[in-house]
Amino acid sequence: MSLLAKFILKILGWKVINELPATQKYVLIAAPHTSNWDFPLGLTVKFSQKIKLNYLGKGALFKSPFGWFFRALGGIPVYRKQKLNMVDQMVAEFKQREHMILAMSPEGTRSYLDYWKSGFYHIAHKAKVPIVMATLDFGNKLVKLGNAFMPSGDIQADMKIIRAYFENVKGKKPQNQGPIEIKPES
Repeated sequence: MSLLAKFILKILGWKVINELPATQKYVLIAAPHTSNWDFPLGLTVKFSQKIKLNYLGKGALFKSPFGWFFRALGGIPVYRKQKLNMVDQMVAEFKQREHMILAMSPEGTRSYLDYWKSGFYHIAHKAKVPIVMATLDFGNKLVKLGNAFMPSGDIQADMKIIRAYFENVKGKKPQNQGPIEIKPES
């Protein structure tokens, strides 16, 4: 599967720079998330680099007839209408598992937003695992994986690190890219 995925990326003109840490647990944020094409690109990179990861997806994806497929790929359903504390659930998963790479889209949607969702940050901070970043740069056909850091608890300061990493990265639909900001807590 790895060779096929590498071949597909090569044919499509994509390059992958893999600087992932050797650690067994971290939150991997992939951005910008602007198109349905982000998921197949992410899967192709996952297979090409032999990365065992989990990801969060909207609950509707996990219903019949294809729910088994998304679970087999490491998917964890998110049911937005239920009042569940996703951060605490994911922190518990990190504590229970020996290996967990949780891939997340910090935007949480393909649509334009003024602010990123902060769940990825709170999960990493509470679980005491690093945040690792991944670009989905359609402008340069480049996926860059790396730059791990431990969240300090000062979300606004840590966002400066994140903002610098994603600077000049263009999604498939740049008009859907919002600013790389977290809403100030009130």
